[in-house]
Amino acid sequence: MPSRTEIRKQSLKVLVIVPAYNEAEGIAQVINRLRRETPYADVLVINDGSSDATGQIARAAGVNVIDLTCNLGIGGAVQTGYRYAAEHHYDYAVQIDGDGQHNPSDLGRLLFAMFDTSADMVIGSRFITKQGFQSTFARKMGIGLLSALLSRLTGRTVTDPTSGYRLCGRRAISLFAKEYPTDYPEVEALMLLYNRELSFTEIPVVMNERQGGVSSISALKSVYYMSKVILSVLLMKTMKRKAWENRYES
Repeated sequence: MPSRTEIRKQSLKVLVIVPAYNEAEGIAQVINRLRRETPYADVLVINDGSSDATGQIARAAGVNVIDLTCNLGIGGAVQTGYRYAAEHHYDYAVQIDGDGQHNPSDLGRLLFAMFDTSADMVIGSRFITKQGFQSTFARKMGIGLLSALLSRLTGRTVTDPTSGYRLCGRRAISLFAKEYPTDYPEVEALMLLYNRELSFTEIPVVMNERQGGVSSISALKSVYYMSKVILSVLLMKTMKRKAWENRYES
């Protein structure tokens, strides 16, 4: 007998958004896994101004590709995918990185968690069960700091705020299609959901080490990233507080 997940997936319109920048080395493998393990979902590759053959390889693999004329960064690429999802009336949209770190087979579990919790976003966290690739020591320290900060600011437990494996329902798709953080947006996107009174939750997933290409976040960029994100989320929290004060006064 098919599981509840399998039954429900039959009537869903699901989009997989794959942001990709110079991922020619591994993008075909990612697409092949998606088509094999998530046949119920449409795949959209956002070729973020790559200088290699990422776009051509993705198109040859038989999926839809949007070629951005310049490199917008992960925020602009992902928002392009959410805009496509909103315009084409998808029920769910999931972001899966183009470097092979995320396991497409976990998408069913993310969907199942969304059905059970009615959350607006479900995040795949590598740090709940601490299995699979756990990132470098320095990055884990930074992620731990961001986790503690977000958990305190939102009142919700956050273990993997930088995870790019996240599933959105219609309300989150609509929000992100109109407004989405740029640069390194994962952490700020959680604060944006919180400020708009949308919900999110996490489930454990097992991630792989990147299968090809080079991370866009260098050691120097990591310092800039941490400083920028901390200031940004504190500012967003202040904006949330002021919004509540204005609502109370009116």
